[in-house]
Amino acid sequence: MNFGKDKVAEPQTAQKQTLSTNSTADILSRPGPVPIIEFVKFAIEEAYHLRASDIHIEPTEIDVKIRLRIDGILHDHCSFPKTILSEVISRIKVLSHLRTDEHQAAQDGRFRMTIEDGSHIDIRVSITPTYYGENAVLRLLADHSSQFTLAMLGFNKNDQEKIIRAISQPHGMILATGPTGSGKTTTLYTIIKILNKKEVSIITIEDPIEYAIPGITQIQINHHSNLNFASGLRSILRQDPNIIMVGEIRDPDTASIATNTALTGHLLLSTLHTNDSATTLPRLLDMGIDAYLVASTVNAAIGQRLVRKICDHCKTSHVLTEAEKKNLLLSLPQRLRQKNFGNTFYRGEGCKKCDQTGFKGRVGIYEVLEVSPAVREAILNRMSSVFIRNIAIEEGMTTMFEDGLLKAAAGQTSLSEVLRTINE
Repeated sequence: MNFGKDKVAEPQTAQKQTLSTNSTADILSRPGPVPIIEFVKFAIEEAYHLRASDIHIEPTEIDVKIRLRIDGILHDHCSFPKTILSEVISRIKVLSHLRTDEHQAAQDGRFRMTIEDGSHIDIRVSITPTYYGENAVLRLLADHSSQFTLAMLGFNKNDQEKIIRAISQPHGMILATGPTGSGKTTTLYTIIKILNKKEVSIITIEDPIEYAIPGITQIQINHHSNLNFASGLRSILRQDPNIIMVGEIRDPDTASIATNTALTGHLLLSTLHTNDSATTLPRLLDMGIDAYLVASTVNAAIGQRLVRKICDHCKTSHVLTEAEKKNLLLSLPQRLRQKNFGNTFYRGEGCKKCDQTGFKGRVGIYEVLEVSPAVREAILNRMSSVFIRNIAIEEGMTTMFEDGLLKAAAGQTSLSEVLRTINE
């Protein structure tokens, strides 16, 4: 089923846009040896200006592909000869302070780069040996978090009020949940920005530190020195913090320390990998946390996904046909079938501004589960996530799906993009 026939960029389209007269394509077309330092530099700058979040350097049997992840979707960008792969990987390793003589083990590092417009990009590097040679993935961490507000992230007014109530408590936990790449860290950084006042001490422990935030203490996980989330959290408690951010609750040990920290007068923010906000609470129980601790400490759970925004330059309206309306109704949960989202939705036709994809940028779709007395009672009775979710909906929670449909009806995203994201 395809509402609005959204477009996915065809291979090689990203390389049409270049930063200047110098580009990876120009460098590869010059006679003589390829200048590796220049090639790597321009590959990163091109990716940055194309709004890519990741650069994939993938060796194949014949050549090496460079693919860019733009707005969550991978696009073919260009390819280069396999004869220079080892030099390209060595250059990335030198920048990242990794071992250049190690080719059979995975290595992780990071470096900072200043590009021609003066912007700074922090780049996280992962290099892994594969059958055809070493594969590199570069995550571009351009610091846009300081510009964000909850409204800019896409939270509706009701959800913003829930979050403000939750973070206004002197203690407790606020948990952001969703798959990798769903914007959880950006949400937490935005909340940290709201809480960052000179009267309070804020300490974070992260893996990795994605953005530097003035005025707070940030600690980087270091597995070589046995500094993990659990041990780091124990150390943080001796630093007299008011607010703590833990990058992720991954294991029972971290979960136990986090809940006890939230119980003893600290406000704690963290992330979990679960499908929705309601599943977060039973997940903590599965990690061995007592039900009374979960019920006493969690203030709110934020479920989220990212959807692509329709390009403003080529946005057009689309009135659903009878067949499309019927298919949409079949996709909706029973309780949403009575709601009127209208018959007019929107899509991007594709233009130069969005590289013919019809999309430019992303926005979040959310659900904020506030832990009310009824939800606490359900946790104490170890009820299922479905039961907890139904209570939250009865108390007025807007689900991610519903939030996505409202954003589609408002023209921020397309109907098929919401369905694709939710179904994934």
